Amino acid sequence: MSSSGGCVVWLTGRPSSGKSTLARLAFEALRARGREACVLDGDAVRKALVPSPGYDETGRDAFYRSLANLAALLAGQGLVVLVPATAHQRSYREHARTIAPRFIEVYVDAPPEEAARRDSKGLYAASRGGEVRNVLGADLAYEPPLAAEVRVGGGKEPAAVERILALVGRSGQTIGCSGS
Repeated sequence: MSSSGGCVVWLTGRPSSGKSTLARLAFEALRARGREACVLDGDAVRKALVPSPGYDETGRDAFYRSLANLAALLAGQGLVVLVPATAHQRSYREHARTIAPRFIEVYVDAPPEEAARRDSKGLYAASRGGEVRNVLGADLAYEPPLAAEVRVGGGKEPAAVERILALVGRSGQTIGCSGS
């Protein structure tokens, strides 16, 4: 376990489940408590990478490996790194867990119909209409965590933010995080 106080908080769930909303709320709460934190939103990181990784299996494998490596690197510098990213395969999240100095998995478990209702990108509707394929949580399977440290029903739950803060801890001492 690292003494840096850094930790990766990986928020996983179907697209449009509330991962980014919860990450922003947790980020604001951490900063208000004097903790150095950053958000590596999967969509934003994907757009920043050059060349942009694809959405096929090979592209997703490379993207989630890179995202996990970047999160671990920043956590090693003492930051609390919030990563709202679907990472639909458990193996992606387990890899991130093994390389992070400390790791908290947060499962944002919004029902599929709720995620589809909140989908601002229109991916679920496009998938249903046959316009796009391989949409995570629609026609591409999402593997939920087997033992997430935090499980919530959506992104706007104040109790979830408090659970995350309790696990991260103010002084860098983490209760319930596993590490490599």
